[in-house]
Amino acid sequence: MEEKRVLIVGAGEAARMILSEISRNDQIRMEPVGLLDDDEQLIGSYVDSVPVLGKTDSLQKWVREKNIDEIIIAIPTARGSFVRGMIHQCNNAGVPYKIVPGLMGIIKGDVSINQIREVRIEDLLGRETVEFDIELMESTIAGKKVLVTGAGGTIGRELCCCISRSDPEELILLGRGENRIFNIEEELRSKRGDLAITTVINNLRDMKRTENLIRKLSPDIVYHTAAHKHVHYMERDPAEAVINNVGVTLNLMRACENNDVSRFVFISTDKAANPRGVMGATKRIMERFLSARRSGRGCRFISVRFGNVIGSAGSVVPLFIRQIRRGGPVTVSNPEATRYFMTVKEAALLVLRASAIGKGGEIFILDMGEALNIHEMARDIIILSGHEPGAEIPIEFTGLREGEKMHEELVSGDEELVPSGEKKIMVAESSASLPAIEERDLERMLELASQDRDKELLTVFSELLPGFKSAER
Repeated sequence: MEEKRVLIVGAGEAARMILSEISRNDQIRMEPVGLLDDDEQLIGSYVDSVPVLGKTDSLQKWVREKNIDEIIIAIPTARGSFVRGMIHQCNNAGVPYKIVPGLMGIIKGDVSINQIREVRIEDLLGRETVEFDIELMESTIAGKKVLVTGAGGTIGRELCCCISRSDPEELILLGRGENRIFNIEEELRSKRGDLAITTVINNLRDMKRTENLIRKLSPDIVYHTAAHKHVHYMERDPAEAVINNVGVTLNLMRACENNDVSRFVFISTDKAANPRGVMGATKRIMERFLSARRSGRGCRFISVRFGNVIGSAGSVVPLFIRQIRRGGPVTVSNPEATRYFMTVKEAALLVLRASAIGKGGEIFILDMGEALNIHEMARDIIILSGHEPGAEIPIEFTGLREGEKMHEELVSGDEELVPSGEKKIMVAESSASLPAIEERDLERMLELASQDRDKELLTVFSELLPGFKSAER
């Protein structure tokens, strides 16, 4: 088998480790021809007898002159804009490319030829993806009965996979869609045949049934991921948003209090920060209600506020990919719109870490770096798919949909971010004295929702949430 002529982008420690492995392993059919690096002092020098040929912007020249078969991007700290530029150069040169793992791979000594992989969407985040030490999480879950609502959804599914590796006594998969629950059960049983799994098809809207269910199953920890999440749909049906996002959470919270559940973890969203839409308002109301809840029975109520989860159902990234596969156009709400992004793995691990360190009442948020421009992300994904934005795949601007913001936020105007004591995890704390949201407020909302009195529901949102203006609708 003929050796593949390889050009490596980066002349640092990652490149050195790759070159070392190639030289000592006869099974690796690669010939490192040269390296590129933007440190001018390195140009003309050698790394393990391989020359540093020039700067990274000369990639296309060296591909032609050296007859390169493949590019390896070996800069673990590279920003998304740099990776995007390299992909663009590789596409123009007509040469395939791969990338090494992030910085944690270097620190752990994991970087090897086996870890070199295709470039993924998360490589364009503009930050290193967050890794968490799983020992504390495992000790929290090991030997416990754990229930996950929305277990068939994107976050619930990843959460169940992580939990299954931490030796729970029992994993309870709860969802209202039987096909999704069937799929995640089958996946878990194929990987962990010895795992005790219980499946439940239930939507948790009936308070008495929810109470009986929690009493019967007797979980130690509940992760509540189930919710309505599509902003524009909830704008059109506020009553449904309240019944599902407020009513179900209230039913489940009460059942946990009454049946000695030790931890209740509520999944929220950055749309709860200064909420403009109905969906974000329902999440913010429950965040505040749970944060103030002090159960005499010892249940810890913990909230986790997500950004946009790459790869989750209904998020922009899978939508862009589907649109590209159809030949476009890729639809973007506004060229100035920005969002915070995290990976599915980051989301699941953040939830588990928060449940381990939470004492009750906190709202945990991942440090996701800077918000990303949606238009730029669309261009990135088109390039990553091997196409030219505009020329091959058009981009169309559709305008913001009902309830959407131009720029998402992580904290409300009445909050501040404070360190949690854990790397890359922050806590949103109220910086102003807010009126407490009482159980009677939630009951009032649910009564209005049961009668489809949407206008009055929006008035209640305005009363409970400073800055939420029903008149805008």
